[in-house]
Amino acid sequence: MSTSIDRRGALAATAGLVLAPLVGRSRAQTEAATIHDAAAAKPFRLIHMTDIHVQPERHAERGAAMAWARAQELKPDLVITGGDSVMDVFDAKRDRATLLRGCFERMMKDVSVPVLHTLGNHDILGWNRSRTDVPTDAADWGKAWACELFAQQRTWFSSDRGGWKFIMLDSVQPNGNGYQGFLDPEQRAWFETELKSTPDGMPVCVVSHIPILAITAITYGKPPARGADTIVAGAEMHTDCAQLHEVMRASGKVRLCLSGHVHLRDRCETDGITYINDGAVCGSWWKGALEGIPEGFGVLDLKPDGSFEHRYETYGWTAQG
Repeated sequence: MSTSIDRRGALAATAGLVLAPLVGRSRAQTEAATIHDAAAAKPFRLIHMTDIHVQPERHAERGAAMAWARAQELKPDLVITGGDSVMDVFDAKRDRATLLRGCFERMMKDVSVPVLHTLGNHDILGWNRSRTDVPTDAADWGKAWACELFAQQRTWFSSDRGGWKFIMLDSVQPNGNGYQGFLDPEQRAWFETELKSTPDGMPVCVVSHIPILAITAITYGKPPARGADTIVAGAEMHTDCAQLHEVMRASGKVRLCLSGHVHLRDRCETDGITYINDGAVCGSWWKGALEGIPEGFGVLDLKPDGSFEHRYETYGWTAQG
């Protein structure tokens, strides 16, 4: 007796294997499963809009409105602002801060997509004691002003979206009447715990205003030198960059770090982590392109496996007087 299966029998057997999982499933259930699978395969679109610096001068409100309109046309699942949303309350007196709050609120009133905000140095009220008239005991002094403006409880937090974990850092720490970029001890401990508690296989995107690691922090302007050494200013890049990179590398979960601050673009890939500095919505503080980089923002399509595509999107702004 032959044990071979003829071609017709083989096809029938194969068809039975393919159709077997569908037995007992209604047409509606099959269609719903197909839609679910398609949605799961669809990349999660993130837009990174950093350094908007909205202000009443130089028609910045009009420019910011154009940028937001273009961003929403791209149908993002999430927008992250990368810090320095206003220009500027760090040095400002109370009247100026109130004026800038109005600019920000008008800018955001027609935004209908989910938004997470990152703290930038220009978003911190009255830290420069030599210029401000805001007392340190004011309820909204310092970072409290930004928390209220952004309607966020604190300046560092995490959010799970689209199969990714987004960790928003507060990279701006006081240094006299100025600032430096690093994580304070409480935030550093939280960051390490947050990475450890992230499930294996969930990719992580870390967002900071001041770059953790960026080539442009070295090339921007004229970097100070000491003998044969190039010095990276602590106000331009994280002073704890090596330690943070090692924490992220050891976790094996961080795939992407986004930053702004220097208004220039760069991309650095090392140890499986991609660092992207995404230019500025305002370009050169609404005066035009900065070192050839036009006004714009980052567009990222993120996949659950940790891969992504990135591009820089301009929005047609021409600097005005």
